[in-house]
Amino acid sequence: MRRIDPQRFRIATRGTSRQINRQIALTLISSHEPISRADLARRMTPRRGAIGLLIQELLNDGHIVEGTTGQAPRGRKPTLLYINTHQRSSVAVDVRASRTFLVLADAIGRPRSRIISMPTPREPRRLVSALGRRIRGLLAEHPDSGKCEGVGIVVPGMVDHGTRRVLHAPTLGWHNVDIRDPLEAATGLPVQVENAGRACALAQVWEARHVAAPVRDLVFVSVSDGVGVGIVVNGELVRGRHNIAGELAHMPLSLDGPRCSCGAAGCWEAHISNLATLTRYFGRPPRAGDAGGHRAFTIDDLIARARGGDGKASAALQATARYLGLGLGAIVNILNPDCIVIGGEITAAWEAIEDAVRAAIGERALTPAAALADLVVVRAEDHPRLRGAAMLVSAPAFAAPVVA
Repeated sequence: MRRIDPQRFRIATRGTSRQINRQIALTLISSHEPISRADLARRMTPRRGAIGLLIQELLNDGHIVEGTTGQAPRGRKPTLLYINTHQRSSVAVDVRASRTFLVLADAIGRPRSRIISMPTPREPRRLVSALGRRIRGLLAEHPDSGKCEGVGIVVPGMVDHGTRRVLHAPTLGWHNVDIRDPLEAATGLPVQVENAGRACALAQVWEARHVAAPVRDLVFVSVSDGVGVGIVVNGELVRGRHNIAGELAHMPLSLDGPRCSCGAAGCWEAHISNLATLTRYFGRPPRAGDAGGHRAFTIDDLIARARGGDGKASAALQATARYLGLGLGAIVNILNPDCIVIGGEITAAWEAIEDAVRAAIGERALTPAAALADLVVVRAEDHPRLRGAAMLVSAPAFAAPVVA
């Protein structure tokens, strides 16, 4: 019997159907903009008078704007509708073990400011204090960004969907940590917290909303300081009974492998994270000053050395590619998704590692068709984790609620 999560539902009221229609209209306008009133009505199929009232309500609230006129074979040219991206914004925060990144985003998750970076304080109270200052400063620098609807934070760990507490973040050393409530108090803004891999999967589904045949089943694998995985099945994010579904970073590749941040040995993350790749290159964990002066040596530095002919750097990347492919092969066998999306800094070397990744998938895939899994690469410069964080705030305005 399928377990029903009561937190996903709320009791329907007289205004619920109207709210759902608003969200459907916003989703359709966002997916097909610019769109005319007539086209929107055809896609929604409500009464003509109802769609007129709904559009006027969205215009009055500032959710949409009227733009240019479209073409028509005869009669009056239609005025086209657009999502208003200027009157609402959000702050996206990507917390990693090494550094934390922030950006101001518009109403549909696109960046509206430069990306701010700072070292990540391991003590949660210090992190909240630093984030509060940065967020207030970011909003003060952009007074024309409209109303800030909230803050979306992605973290490298397991998050309780109801309380938004970080249950366990191995690379940060966190257990049962609440950063939402203190940050709401520090900023005066609503705060949403989510696992980084899940947020990336959410953003990927959102990006594909305008595709004629949208992907229903996908897995997002984010390779960074750690490894985050988000799973979407039949269009829904998979969380599991105890909010740990998708922690495939901690499936074992070898029982006597390197020690993982979670404390176990041989986890997938311990073989493919940026730290694992750099450790493989140096023969030890990386240290400050490895890049000269006080600067830390990064995965980007390693990729640059490999391109420059450093055989040891190339070997480290190829080993990571093989382990990445072995884990992806297991995902193909277990979930058989429509596609697997790969993000993280290592994607900058995709042209050098793709063959090794696919060969390793072929070793593990149980059928020839499965070995040809559709792999989609999201470049690090597209900042999928920040886009995922922004969508934690933006997406609820478009997604209809589950009601009972």
